[in-house]
Amino acid sequence: MKNILVTGGAGFIGSAFVRHMVTTYPEYNFVCYDKLTYAGNIDNLLPVSDEENYRFERGDVADRASVRRVLQQYAIDTIVNFAAESHVDRSILDPDAFIHTDVVGVYILLDEGRKHGIGRFCQVSTDEVYGDIDEGLSLEDDRFLPNSPYAASKASGELMARAYCVTYGMDTVITRGSNTYGPYQYPEKLIPFFTTEAIDDRPLPLYGDGRQIRDWLYVDDHARGVDRVLHAGESGEAYNLAGENQRYNLEITRRILEILGKPQSLIRFVPDREGHDRRYAMSAAKARALGWRLTFDFEAGLEATINWYRENEWWWRKIKTGDYLDYYKHQYAERLESAQR
Repeated sequence: MKNILVTGGAGFIGSAFVRHMVTTYPEYNFVCYDKLTYAGNIDNLLPVSDEENYRFERGDVADRASVRRVLQQYAIDTIVNFAAESHVDRSILDPDAFIHTDVVGVYILLDEGRKHGIGRFCQVSTDEVYGDIDEGLSLEDDRFLPNSPYAASKASGELMARAYCVTYGMDTVITRGSNTYGPYQYPEKLIPFFTTEAIDDRPLPLYGDGRQIRDWLYVDDHARGVDRVLHAGESGEAYNLAGENQRYNLEITRRILEILGKPQSLIRFVPDREGHDRRYAMSAAKARALGWRLTFDFEAGLEATINWYRENEWWWRKIKTGDYLDYYKHQYAERLESAQR
């Protein structure tokens, strides 16, 4: 590995990976490739913008000509693909965008990468491909049961990566991350959404009874997990990157309010979303066998995250305007009208 293309590198997890890799591996060259849609933010990369081994290129992973140009221009030998539409609620409203990026985009990256002679391709995926599980932990060989257009699109991208490994002999690896939190996360996901809304004393629309269970992973640990799989993962294999820290959404919401010193009365129980999975949980034993370890305690990580949003209003206030407010009204206005405290 020398010249690494990080697609979707201006997004939440992708930018954490870029910040980690650029400073950890000065001997590598990194090209961050991002379409800069609503969730891609060039500000996420300010900490490394002046580093000599970092470049930024704006482009769409589903644009074959653009992908080919970047691969050739920078003599890319490795691809790490974070590029994805990733919000379940948005996938219910507009599945087309998810198929375009998460399926067609993955295919074009794989196909152009194969023709270019890429050495390794890492596809970053999600625990949502396993679907809802009542008990136990999902293992890498468990079958896929996606329940949303987002989860189905990510499962499709994974299957394409597997097909290119088996059919063409490409060196592919896959990571499946659990719910990730931390600084620079677009404020429509649960923790940044409720944190920024609570800072402004606005009601927090919590789906259903709030007893959906998610496994929480700090973003820097997620980035280091992808790093480890990229370097040490076995070709053709998938690796769960699990926080192994399961919490109810209601528990997280209450803790956010406690840390901010806000009243619990801000919680509003609203009608649940369509196809809402009840529980995700994975085993990370396979990734741990590669030497990956968690470094962030959840309680400390949550408090640090909330404090980051409290101290960096410059970052999120300019996001929560225009199209963001249109989405908020579409998704939550009617639900809040029928909300229960």
